[in-house]
Amino acid sequence: MHNLSKNFGLCRPFYSTTSKQPQSVTDKQSGKLTMPLLVLLAICFFGLPAQGEYGGGSGTVEDPYLIDTAEQMNAIGANTNDWDKNFKLINDIDLAGYTGTEFNIIGYYTSYDNNKPFSGVFDGNGHTISNFTCTSSDPDYIGLFGYVTGAIKDLGLIAPNVDASTGYYVGSLAGSLNNGTITGCYAKGASVSGVSTIGGLVGSNAGRIVNCYSSGNISGDMYVGGLVGQVGAGTVTNCYATASVSGNRNIGGLVGKTGDETSTITNCYAIGAVKGDRYVGGLAGQVERGAAYKCYSVGSVSGNQDVGGLVGYTRVLGRVLNSVWDTQTSGQQTSAGGTGKTTAQMQMMSTFTSVGWDFWNVWTICEGTNYPVLLWQIFLEDFRCPDGVNFIDFAFFAAHWHQEACSPSNNYCDGTDLDESGSVDFLDLAIFTNNWLAGINN
Repeated sequence: MHNLSKNFGLCRPFYSTTSKQPQSVTDKQSGKLTMPLLVLLAICFFGLPAQGEYGGGSGTVEDPYLIDTAEQMNAIGANTNDWDKNFKLINDIDLAGYTGTEFNIIGYYTSYDNNKPFSGVFDGNGHTISNFTCTSSDPDYIGLFGYVTGAIKDLGLIAPNVDASTGYYVGSLAGSLNNGTITGCYAKGASVSGVSTIGGLVGSNAGRIVNCYSSGNISGDMYVGGLVGQVGAGTVTNCYATASVSGNRNIGGLVGKTGDETSTITNCYAIGAVKGDRYVGGLAGQVERGAAYKCYSVGSVSGNQDVGGLVGYTRVLGRVLNSVWDTQTSGQQTSAGGTGKTTAQMQMMSTFTSVGWDFWNVWTICEGTNYPVLLWQIFLEDFRCPDGVNFIDFAFFAAHWHQEACSPSNNYCDGTDLDESGSVDFLDLAIFTNNWLAGINN
C-alpha cells in the first residue's frame, strides 16, 4: 500500500554498437564535453522541485503547495520529502480513478524505529475529495492519511470506501493521529472496515479532533467507533456521528474506547445504530479512563454483555459527567454512565441547561422537534426552526426583502442581510438559494 519511492525515469548515455574502432583525439575531446553535459542533465532531471508535480506554491506556510487535481493529490503520497510541507486544496477532486492500492497513502508507521508521519498542514479550504477507495491487506495505518502528527483542516470526504481486511488503525481520513490536529473535517457516506481500532473518520486519536463529523457504515472486530475507533492521550470536542456501527467488543456510536486519563470527549453526540457483543454503547463502548462530558446519544443499541444506552462499560478511572441518552430510541434503560431520559425530555432545553450545557456558544435546539445540535452545524440561512433551510426560512427572508439600514445593532436585519452590505437584496438571495434544503445531519 505504501508507495515510498518516486517513479523516476532512467537516463543513460547512448553507446553505439556499430563500431569497434579506437577513438580519435576529436572523439576523446567530444567525450570530455559529453560527460559533464550528461551529469548536468541528470542533476537537472533528478533535482526537479516537487512544485512541478502540484498546482503551484512552494510548500511554505505563506505559499503552500496547491492541489487542483486527483493526480496532484496522489503525488503527495509518493513524495515523502514533502510530508512536512504545507498544502492547500483549491478545487473539489474525485479519486474514483484510483482503486485497490493505487492511491499513495500519505504518512506511514510500521514500528517505533520505522515511521514517517505527515507532519505538515493540509488545508482542505472548504473543498471535498470524493470516492477515495482503498482495498488493502496491509496490516496497519490505513486512510487517506496513514499516520499524522501535523494538521488537517476544513476538508470533506464524500463516499470514501476503505476496506482494510485484517488491518489495524483504519479511518477514512486518517489511520492514526498522534499529537496533531484535525479540525472542521468530515466523512459523508463512509464505508470503513478492518479488524481493530476502526473509525468513520480516524482510527486512533492521540491528538485533537474538533468540529468534525461522520456518517455511513463502520465495522470491525474491536475498538470500533462512528467517528474514532480509540482515543488515547487525545481529545474529541464539538463532534458528532450518525454512522451505523457494528463489531464484537468496545463498539460505540462515536468512540469505541477511551484508554487514557487525559482523554476527554466533550460536547459530542451520536445518533447511529450500534451493534456488538460486549462493551457496547450509544456514545462509547468503554470509557476506561478519561471522561465523557456533556454528551448524548439517541441511536438504538444492542449487544450481549455490558451494554448501555450511552456507555457500555466504565472502569475506576473512567468518568461520564453531565451526559444523557434517550431510553426510548436506544431501547436501553441502563448505562454505565449518564442519565436516561425520554424522547420528549431529550428535546427540551431545560434537560441540558440544568446540568450546565452552553446554549449560547456551543449548542442550539429546536424544542419539541429535534435534539440539540452544535451551533457550527447551523447554516446562516437557517433562520427559524425546524432545523434545515426550507420554506419557513424563505418566508422569513422574504419578509425582510429590500429592508435597509441593516447593521450590527439589528443583527443585520435579523440575519437576512447575509453579506452584511446594509440591505437585503439579490446578492443575499443568491447566498440563500446556495444552501436551499440543506439540513442538519446530512
